[in-house]
Amino acid sequence: MTQRVAPGRVSLGMLMGVVGFLAFVEFTSGVLQGYYTPMLTDIARHLHIHDADVNWLEGTQLMLSALVVPAFAKLGDMIGHRRMLLISTAVTGAASLVLPFTDSFAVFLVGWALMGFYVVWLPLEIALIWSRARRMEGRSTITARAAGILVAALESGAIIGALVGGALVDALPLWIVLLVPSILIIVCFFVVLCGVKESPEPTGGIFDTVGLVLISLALIAFTGGLSMLRLNGPADPLSWAVVAIGVLLVIPFALWELRCADPLIDVRMFRSPALGPVFLTAGLFGVSVLGAQAPLSTFARTDPGVYGFGLGTSGFATSLIIGVYLIAMIVGALTYPLATRLVAPRIVLIVAAVLVGVGFLLFLPLHGTYLQVIVNMVVVGIGSGALVAALPAAAASAAPHTQTSVATGLTNSVKTVGGAVASCVFGIALLHGASGAVADGTAGSFSGYVTVWVVCGVTALVAAVLLLFVPKTAFTDAETPVVDLVP
Repeated sequence: MTQRVAPGRVSLGMLMGVVGFLAFVEFTSGVLQGYYTPMLTDIARHLHIHDADVNWLEGTQLMLSALVVPAFAKLGDMIGHRRMLLISTAVTGAASLVLPFTDSFAVFLVGWALMGFYVVWLPLEIALIWSRARRMEGRSTITARAAGILVAALESGAIIGALVGGALVDALPLWIVLLVPSILIIVCFFVVLCGVKESPEPTGGIFDTVGLVLISLALIAFTGGLSMLRLNGPADPLSWAVVAIGVLLVIPFALWELRCADPLIDVRMFRSPALGPVFLTAGLFGVSVLGAQAPLSTFARTDPGVYGFGLGTSGFATSLIIGVYLIAMIVGALTYPLATRLVAPRIVLIVAAVLVGVGFLLFLPLHGTYLQVIVNMVVVGIGSGALVAALPAAAASAAPHTQTSVATGLTNSVKTVGGAVASCVFGIALLHGASGAVADGTAGSFSGYVTVWVVCGVTALVAAVLLLFVPKTAFTDAETPVVDLVP
């Protein structure tokens, strides 16, 4: 039986219950993403590592995330999105408890990497909402609105996390500061356990273990090669060979998936004129939204009196920059569903990508004062917020109904791979600089920061160009017929 409900009524009524609980999950995710950023320099000193080595933390977490998301997204479609949400929350909480009690870089790195399980939360939540909205009219609009609410919650958590983290790190021992997020994750687990209902009608099926092994080998080789490049430098041929092996291993994975009756990832989705550019945009967007986080923080903390560049900000002052950036992301996320009422979602995505590119390129002439950096980050933030909300919602609306979680998860997976590549490139650039000379002291090189700004700006503009090739009616309810569901 088909149930048709007005989109406005659904978004405020039937969906708000589940969105409210899921918003707390995204609030927690935001805290995790914002809380640690102002203290990355303090963590580096605690672990006795160079500022450029902070990118190891980011890179390893992104590597693990790239492996986790495809598996958890598929399992979410098969056995339930809530169930996989609970498992990923439990793993994230356990890993967070490692950080306060070690000063070993290796142990800290493992714990930090395992916390990367939280990246699967948003795609699972979007898929859960989409699965409930399948019986309603206007579900693309509903999902877009829900995504905006979730991303607003995420960025609100990131703002509060950044402000609280920046204030606490200036006042308390680091181990106490690192313990705070663990408490919130434990609360988050029980919120999901008690407040979120399972998605209706999981697809079932047999898990594609062979596909998971093949894509895992490809990602491990690819990201492992990137790690070797960071260690050995860009001139090392063995590192490049390992990267190439990782890329080539995608071929047997794709061939297997095309033959598999119930594939882990339906690679045909990459051929879709609507989904293909979205996945590519997600990868290019990951360069800036994931790969540039640590460099932006360490640039702000760098003392200009010693190194001749940077802002020399304290932990709290750095958190204020992050807070303004995240407020801009909230504005972008909430503006996205409103803007799609006036113009096609495709146009909104293009404008958002252009804003990210322009914002980063503004750093080239404008990086010497606190105000200049704030202005740049506002421009980047508005575009980034719109893209964070739009990409998974767009993927859900364009994907086959049996692949909703996989499609939304793929936006995160591809974004994560883009961030992992950028993290490696930026780490090398900051450590060695454009001239190849290792940066003095513990600060990154200025030419390395210029590389970060240029790469982030150009990749965002390339994404905007790719989106021009998306069909004009993509991501709209016109392309998404109502599905009959038996209550």
